[in-house]
Amino acid sequence: MEQQTVLLDEQAIRRAMTRIAHEIIERNKGIEDCILVGIKTRGIYLANRLAEKIEQIEGSTITVGEVDITLYRDDLTEKTADRDPLIKGTSIAESLTNKKVILVDDVLYTGRTVRAAMDALMDLGRPSQIQLAVLVDRGHRELPIRPDFIGKNIPTSKSEVVTVELSEVDQLDQVILKRK
Repeated sequence: MEQQTVLLDEQAIRRAMTRIAHEIIERNKGIEDCILVGIKTRGIYLANRLAEKIEQIEGSTITVGEVDITLYRDDLTEKTADRDPLIKGTSIAESLTNKKVILVDDVLYTGRTVRAAMDALMDLGRPSQIQLAVLVDRGHRELPIRPDFIGKNIPTSKSEVVTVELSEVDQLDQVILKRK
């Protein structure tokens, strides 16, 4: 039997995204030379939401791109042993060279997804800096990766699963903790 707990509802997610937007602006002293890059799939929706908040606060737009890490995963052969990997494509409208890239994802767990995303970014240019914004940090890092901007720290056990649902994909905004 699976037990579910709603950790963040729509309003809590909205507040967390507003706070992260303010923190990004403050840390970078504005948004000049900054680019938001969402990790597919849900990271891109969060990056777009951050861009809207930043535009409301700053009155100017920030470039948003998306990165597909499929071919950069260190577990690609395990996940796709019986089929070809599904590649969703990377789309970043301007050069990353000498830009501050804020990588955006929904959940930070082992750090392997972020490492793959950084590898993908480095193939596209040489940013002056890469920062990491996540909605949820659940711990259990396997790599030395630390987020710069966190919506919520949620300590979990390895047997628990954190699921982020966003209205763009799931018709509902919430973060759920599932226990078996």
